Amino acid sequence: MRYVVIGSGPAGVTAAETLRVQDPQGEVILIGGEPEPAYSRMAIPYYLSNKIGEQGTYLRHDSEHLNKRGIQQIQQRVTGVDADGKQVLLDGAEPISFDRLLVATGSNPLKPPISGMDQPGVHHCWTLEDARNIVKYAEPGSSVVLLGAGFIGCIIMEALVERGVKLTVVEMGDRMVPRMMDQASGNLIKQWCIDKGVTVHTSTRVLGIEANSNGKARFTLNCDPVDPVDADLVVVAAGVKPATDFLEKSGLKLEQGVVVNEYLESSKPGIYAAGDVCEGVDWGTGQHAVHAIQPVAAETGRIAALNMTGKVTPYPGSMAMNVLDTLGLISVSYGQWMGVPGGDEVHSIDEPDYRYIKLQFEEDRLVGAITLGMTEHVGVLRGLIQSRIKLGQWKDLLMQDPTRIMEAYLGATHLNS
Repeated sequence: MRYVVIGSGPAGVTAAETLRVQDPQGEVILIGGEPEPAYSRMAIPYYLSNKIGEQGTYLRHDSEHLNKRGIQQIQQRVTGVDADGKQVLLDGAEPISFDRLLVATGSNPLKPPISGMDQPGVHHCWTLEDARNIVKYAEPGSSVVLLGAGFIGCIIMEALVERGVKLTVVEMGDRMVPRMMDQASGNLIKQWCIDKGVTVHTSTRVLGIEANSNGKARFTLNCDPVDPVDADLVVVAAGVKPATDFLEKSGLKLEQGVVVNEYLESSKPGIYAAGDVCEGVDWGTGQHAVHAIQPVAAETGRIAALNMTGKVTPYPGSMAMNVLDTLGLISVSYGQWMGVPGGDEVHSIDEPDYRYIKLQFEEDRLVGAITLGMTEHVGVLRGLIQSRIKLGQWKDLLMQDPTRIMEAYLGATHLNS
């Protein structure tokens, strides 16, 4: 049996290792598109902030880890998949045949339609090569503009602040982290960053990036509605999308990502997907969704590999969950944090202390939550949502005071035990 895994991130590496354990005699081939050892993109900010070296980003610190396990590695760009002919097409190399295929190609960064994006000194922060380029320009005291204040942008922001740069953040949305925080919490994060010395412009578009000759900075960014901003470095964190372009002629069902069933198998038998490129079942809604977080990537890689080797293992679905540290302020969103039709919601806010909690209910079950500066509730909230436990009278308590979540958890779990 020949297993081919496309993508050498957490999902791909976990899958390759699982395949080897489950089928010691099978052939396992791991294809990565970068000239680097398998690494974690989520470790790049730690490299930028000088907390780790490049080797600290590697998923397996022993350079021979995969070789010792008989996993063949190929560093080549994949240009397509012939699903019916069971072949992976490579750029500048012969196709590779497969019996079972896993697509674990992750995501690609989005490039905003802004003039001047292709100049040296304007970089995404997605690959190790991107990080090397950023390090060249992000000297202490240099002026840096960060385009995007989403989840990834905020992680990069912390690394840039730790490098001692003068940072300006420009976000098109009306608040920071708009895909995991509501208006109130997103604006609290914005004010927190401003208090930490970061300039933040929300509801702002960059119209163009012009090279400078005034000696003040490398670039001038023309913005709407704020005044032009000078920068020595522009870091782009404008979002990502599942890396599916090479699959457009494959015949696989694609929507946001590769659509899979409960066994993580695509619309083509023998071809599976895992990680950020996988559009599987959302645990809370039952609908298909992409959950681009590393724990989900590793778990889907493991379960896909089990199914590829014939060990039938359904995937229960993943829950939307994000935990973010923004310059020391911890924010969390779980489940259906935007609420459900006909549901109830309650919130409590303490702006001076940057504390916020918002709960979403469907009947008497907790289905979503947002917290800011309240880390003591994180595990309990997740437990209540995932257990789908009926809160009964304890919902009334939380509607009066949502900070009494621990009390409600203990009462409801005892009542239902």
